[in-house]
Amino acid sequence: MRIGILTGGGDCPGLNAVIRATVRAVEVEYGGTVIGFHDAWRGVLEGRFESLDVDRCRGILPRGGTILGTSRDQPYAADGGLERVREVVADLGLDAIVAIGGEGTMGVTRDLHRDGVHVVGVPKTIDNDIPATEMTFGFQTAVQICTDAIDRLHTTAESHDRVLVLEVMGRHVGHIAVWSGLAGGATVVLVPEQPFDLADVSARITARHDAGRWATVVVVAEGARPAAGTLDLLPEERDRYGHVRLGGIGNLVAAEIQRRTGIETRTTILGYVQRGGSPNAYDRVLASRFGVAAADAVAEGAFGTMVALQSNAIVRVPIEQATKGLKVVDDQIMRDAALFQARPAPAAANDQRGLSGGL
Repeated sequence: MRIGILTGGGDCPGLNAVIRATVRAVEVEYGGTVIGFHDAWRGVLEGRFESLDVDRCRGILPRGGTILGTSRDQPYAADGGLERVREVVADLGLDAIVAIGGEGTMGVTRDLHRDGVHVVGVPKTIDNDIPATEMTFGFQTAVQICTDAIDRLHTTAESHDRVLVLEVMGRHVGHIAVWSGLAGGATVVLVPEQPFDLADVSARITARHDAGRWATVVVVAEGARPAAGTLDLLPEERDRYGHVRLGGIGNLVAAEIQRRTGIETRTTILGYVQRGGSPNAYDRVLASRFGVAAADAVAEGAFGTMVALQSNAIVRVPIEQATKGLKVVDDQIMRDAALFQARPAPAAANDQRGLSGGL
């Protein structure tokens, strides 16, 4: 067996663990070889790769990022990209390509399978938003980093009687915000799934501060947005791949909370800290299980599938299932987290919108 492997999209704790596990399974279990493409699909198109074996992968289990490099380039955006991928696969004698990535990478994997290229997908995103898998590696590490930040912010918020706003990752979904907010005891959590009303948020914070000197920490996902007509936003900017440039909503929320409540409010934006550095134990194990499962899928000819976690078992699902929209935060987790958030002010107690300011 001879396979290629690549890591696409943003970096994420656990990528090297997947590479290491796939290489070990292919070499030890199947007596095969692995080719690692540099910088995702760009490396396939440009013919840049290296041979990977057990010795090359020693010591990379706890290492963050990806030893192969990554990019958001994809073959269908390049002239003759599909033909080039087919040519490289044939020239290198590959049985399949294992593609590790998020929604963009899984979309390319789906299309390549449709066009006859042998591929297997491994889901990767700290946002935990890929359907058909209960968890993606990197997510738990990001949640822990954010929770640690909330714990630290609580002491300053309480000491100075301030409101501290923490902006975390979450482009389209609020898994990181909800989980870390619940784990860290955040006062309010704002997520993309629920447009927020800062009048409501401010009223809840004011009522909380009027009741006593408590720490107030607001967690906001980078993709959270205000309800229509409640707050003006700056025009959107996009990168060269067409993605909206996010980041900065925390500053806007903080400024508005201070203006509306009169309480000093500061912002902390974690940014890339959340996805850098060493993966935690859970993510190392999940990533390793995914890597072994990807090698098994290739060995058994299960092309066009993605490995996934379901009921603590690693299974295979058709790649199409992984590209049908995004996995939003579960309603039950939303409800559980909401129980620990600041409640609406008495004047808004009968507001049928519920907790429109967040959870």
